Amino acid sequence: MRANFRMQRLFVDAPLSSGGVVEANADQFNYLANVLRMEDAAEILLFNGRDGEWKASLSFPTRKRIQLMATEQTRPQPAPCDLHYLFAPLKVGRMDYLVQKAVEMGAGLLQPVMTQHVQGKITNLDKLRANVVEAAEQCGVLGIPEVAEPVRLSDLLDRWPRERRIIYCDEGDAGQNPLPVLAGIQERHLALLVGPEGGFSEEERARLRNLDFVTAIPLGPRILRADTAAVAALAVVQAAIGDWT
Repeated sequence: MRANFRMQRLFVDAPLSSGGVVEANADQFNYLANVLRMEDAAEILLFNGRDGEWKASLSFPTRKRIQLMATEQTRPQPAPCDLHYLFAPLKVGRMDYLVQKAVEMGAGLLQPVMTQHVQGKITNLDKLRANVVEAAEQCGVLGIPEVAEPVRLSDLLDRWPRERRIIYCDEGDAGQNPLPVLAGIQERHLALLVGPEGGFSEEERARLRNLDFVTAIPLGPRILRADTAAVAALAVVQAAIGDWT
C-alpha cells in the first residue's frame, strides 16, 4: 500500500492500536498547534516503527495539551529492512543529506565508521537519530533504522559476523560496472561500506580486499563525491540484489 503524502505524518514513541491515545510531547505540541495550526478533530498519520501507520484524530483536552487518538490502520508494518549501511562521517551538511537518503533507500541500520582519512565526526548521536526520524516522516518510511555508535574500521572488521557480506565502494577499482560483481553475490544478508571524502587508505584497501567476506565494487567511470557515491551505491545494490528485486 502506497504512502499518503497529502496528510501530515508524525513519529511517536508509543504503542499504536485502534482507540489508543497518544499524548503529544512539547515539541510535537508546538509543531501541530503553532506551526501547522491544526484545530480540534484534525486528522494526522502516526507511526512508531513497530505497529504500522495509523490515522489519528487530534483533540485539545487543555490549551497546553494535544492528544492523538488512533482510529484506523492505513498501512501495516512491513518487514524490517536488512541492509546495513556503513559510512565514514562527512562534514555536517553533507552528512545530513547522506543520512536522509540512506533512510529513503531502505537502510535498516546506520553504522558510522571511523577510517584513516575520515574528515567528519559524530558529536551528537541524538541529532543523527532525530534526522533519521525526520527523513522517515517526510518520505513515508515506516521502519526507523537503528543508529549505532561510531566504531573504527579495524575494530568493525575484527568482530564482523561472517554471514553478512560487506560490499564496499573501491574508488581504485579498475572496472566501471558493478553489476557483474553484484550478480555473483549469493548472500542475502548484506552491508554496504562507503568511505570518506579522502577515500580509503592503501592499508585499508589492502585489508578489505584480503577478507573473504568483503566484495569490492566500482561505481562507474566518473569521480563521485562521498555523499553522491553513497546514494549511487545504495541504489545499485538495492536494484541488483536488494529489496527492489
